[in-house]
Amino acid sequence: MRWPALLYRVYESKLTHDLIGAQRPHHVGVMLDGNRRWARKAGLTDPNDGHRAGAAHITELLQWCQQAEISLVTLWLLSTDNLRRPLDELEPLLEIITDVVDELAAPGQPWKLRIVGALERLPAQMQTRLSAAELRTESRTGVQVNVAVGYGGRQEIADAVKSLLRHKADEGLTGEELFAELDVDAIGEHLYTSGQPDPDLVIRTSGEQRLGGFLLWQSVHSEFWFTDAYWPDFRRVDFLRALRDYAARHRRFGT
Repeated sequence: MRWPALLYRVYESKLTHDLIGAQRPHHVGVMLDGNRRWARKAGLTDPNDGHRAGAAHITELLQWCQQAEISLVTLWLLSTDNLRRPLDELEPLLEIITDVVDELAAPGQPWKLRIVGALERLPAQMQTRLSAAELRTESRTGVQVNVAVGYGGRQEIADAVKSLLRHKADEGLTGEELFAELDVDAIGEHLYTSGQPDPDLVIRTSGEQRLGGFLLWQSVHSEFWFTDAYWPDFRRVDFLRALRDYAARHRRFGT
C-alpha cells in the first residue's frame, strides 16, 4: 500500500474511533453539488459524465450513513430551477436521475425511498417510474431515503399552504375560520416531508456556502457543514469529518 493510501486509512480509522459514543444526527440532508464542475476539472467534454459519476457515488454515501446508524437521509438531486435548463441539457439529467432511483429500488437493496418535490412538473414517464420505485421499497426497513427531485424550498412551502387550505375548505371552513388554521404546525403537516423529523445536519459539497432553497422550512435548527470537494470526490473521511464536527457542536435549537 502506498503512503498516501496508508495515511488515508489511518486518518479514517482515527475519525471512526473519535465518533465512538459521540452524538450522531438522525436525519442528514445532502446537497450533491459540483458534478458539472468536476467533469470540467477532469477534462471531460460531456457534463453529463459528471452527473453519472455523482449518481454512481450515491450508494456509497448511503452505506456510510447506514454504518453510522443514520436512519434518514435526504438527497437533493434536482431543483425546480434545474427544470428551466435547455431540453438538450435537461433530458439526459432526468434520465440519469431516474436510472439511479431505479437502482436504489432494485431487489436486494435495503433503502426505503420517498420521492419529494413538485412531481407534477416532471415528464409523465419520469413521474411514473419514480412513483413505481418508491412503491417497490415501501416494505423495507433500512435507511429511509428522501429523493428530492423537482424540489425547491419556496415551492414546497407554497404547496403546503395550498394543500392545507384545500384540506380545510373540504372540511367546510371558510373566511376567518380558514385563516385561523394557518399556523406553523398545520403547515408543517402538509410539507413534502410531513411526518418526518427535521434534518439535524445538512452537508453541501462543491465549496458553495448557501442553502439555495434546500429544506428551507425544515432546516431552521439544522447544523450545516460545507466542503470544497465536488460531489464525485466526496470521500468517507469527509463524511466522518462532518459527523465529528456535528458531534462537537452544542445545539441550542434557537434558544
